[in-house]
Amino acid sequence: MNSFYVPALAGQIYAMPGMNTKLHAVINHAGEYEGFSANFSGPGFSHMRFKFHGLDQAGFDQWVAKVKQNGTALNTDAYLKLEKPSQKVPATYYASADKDLFHRILNMCAEPGKMCMDEMMHIDMTGGAGKESHENVEKLKYNAAPIDEYGAPHGPSLNDAPAAESSMNTGAPQKEAMATTSGMADMPGMNHGDAHGAAAHSKN
Repeated sequence: MNSFYVPALAGQIYAMPGMNTKLHAVINHAGEYEGFSANFSGPGFSHMRFKFHGLDQAGFDQWVAKVKQNGTALNTDAYLKLEKPSQKVPATYYASADKDLFHRILNMCAEPGKMCMDEMMHIDMTGGAGKESHENVEKLKYNAAPIDEYGAPHGPSLNDAPAAESSMNTGAPQKEAMATTSGMADMPGMNHGDAHGAAAHSKN
């Protein structure tokens, strides 16, 4: 999750997959201001800074005209390249965008062949699709490769994560988890009182 933050403006706005948010703000004086991402989000975070330009109406109209003249088109192919993890990429200006691209980005179906979240929610709202809905599983898988895999040509998908159900049937994992928790009681501000003794007793 990222947070769009310009300290000179009142407030900030969070941005995350599948979430539509809006920030209404007014800059009272023309000028150049600092902006940055206010949430740590992995490699390259220290470079997630930008310049916010406050312009009068004439200056803004001139900037829009320049972008329309020199910018590129934001289509599906361009977006799929843009969404890949990267670092220190210069600002890119787009003069136009595909009509339904924002809707598909928001519903996590920009990649061709994927089912949009709003389509799946509609199916659920009407009672589900029955046994034949197993065909939708592949369409709903989203390759959310961990940001720490930046640089790998094809990062692992969350769908490839090993199942942990079998380990929960034994007592060992629970005891290990409680033992780990017990050590936290010695950390400043993490005094869990009786939980420390209970965890140590379980370990033994």
